[in-house]
Amino acid sequence: MTLTPFPVLAIDAGNTRVKWGLRIGDGWAARGAVTTAEAADLDANWPALPAGTRAVASNVGGGGVRDLLEAACARHGLSLALIASGRERLGVRNGYRDAAQLGTDRWAALLAAYRDSPVNQLVVNAGTALTVDALRADGLFAGGLIVPGPALMRRALGAGTAQLRLTEGAFDAFPRSTPDAITTGSVQAAVGAIERMHAALASAGFAPARILLAGGAAPELAPHLPMPVTLNDNLVLDGLVLLARDR
Repeated sequence: MTLTPFPVLAIDAGNTRVKWGLRIGDGWAARGAVTTAEAADLDANWPALPAGTRAVASNVGGGGVRDLLEAACARHGLSLALIASGRERLGVRNGYRDAAQLGTDRWAALLAAYRDSPVNQLVVNAGTALTVDALRADGLFAGGLIVPGPALMRRALGAGTAQLRLTEGAFDAFPRSTPDAITTGSVQAAVGAIERMHAALASAGFAPARILLAGGAAPELAPHLPMPVTLNDNLVLDGLVLLARDR
């Protein structure tokens, strides 16, 4: 495997946010984010892009968002390469029955996680959706869970029930108000999904050495996980750079 260190503009377009980062050499020269609804202004704060910069993206936001990403890159003289999930890349083997069905953000995150540390681990992205992916030390992505993220759980309760209105609560082991009960319940449900996948991987003989945690809800969940946690909010961007430079 040879990684060619040309500058890379990496873009991670999710359901709620579009994150971007300019990687020069081994470091991030600039990073930023906009809401997905503001994707038309994605390049408003981009710095001057060095000669030879290549643009690469993971897009799970749909065709309209893809068009806005391509337009932003075109304004800077770049063509945008959109990644697809594959069967095997950079030492990682995709265990999905249909490899292309795996979200490209999850695929990029798995590649970055394995490159960072090839150990048995859970790769967790806590955003609008919570994904909990089991990655073995031999490079096999064994499978993963998708459940609503904590904020989406809370919005669903607010929209789908007559008397549970969405108000700000605090985490409490024994909630004594409805807002605290909703906030705590959403966090505990997410933590429970992570714990169950941890137990499943351990029962299969591949006890996780770490949980690699990314996403906007990561700080909300990390204090409540009873196992070692490594935070990396640039995990998908890291994976996109690896894919762009892999030759």
